[in-house]
Amino acid sequence: MAEKRTENRYGTFLLSSWRGNFNPLAGKANMIKDRFSSIVFLVAGIYGLVVLLPGFFGEKMLAEKMPPAVTHPEFYYGFFGVAITWQVAFLIISRDPQRFRPIIPAAILEKLTYCVACAVLLALGRIPLVVALGGAGDFILGTLFTISYFRLRAAHAIQ
Repeated sequence: MAEKRTENRYGTFLLSSWRGNFNPLAGKANMIKDRFSSIVFLVAGIYGLVVLLPGFFGEKMLAEKMPPAVTHPEFYYGFFGVAITWQVAFLIISRDPQRFRPIIPAAILEKLTYCVACAVLLALGRIPLVVALGGAGDFILGTLFTISYFRLRAAHAIQ
C-alpha cells in the first residue's frame, strides 16, 4: 500500500478522472478562429490610448487653439477618464473576444455615439470638419466591432 501511495504522490492533478478537464490547449482553437476580433480590439485599444492620453495634459492647449477655455473641467476630465477606461476594456476584450462577446454591443454603442454626435454637430455647424473626421475613425472601429460580434456568434454556433 505504501508503494502505491508513492506512485500517485507526484502529479495527482493528472489522475485519469481529471485528464479531460486539465487541458491547457483546449481554448487554443477558439483563439485561432477569433484572431480577427482579437486584432481589431487590440488595435482599437492601443489607438485609443495613444489618441486620448495626451488629452489629460492638453486642456490649456485646447483653450488656446479652440477657444473658449474649458468652463467645466469635471466634464472635460470625466470624458477622458471614461474614454480611456473603454480603451482598457477593448484591450481586455482582445484577450478573449468569445468570452467577452456580451460586452461588444456596448463597445459598438460607445463608438457609434461619438460618430453620430460628430455628424450631427458638423451638420449644425457647431464643430469644424477636422473634429468630425475623428468621428469617422470611430465609425470604422464601430463597424469592425460589429463584424467581430457577428463572426463570434457564428463561431459560437458552430461549437
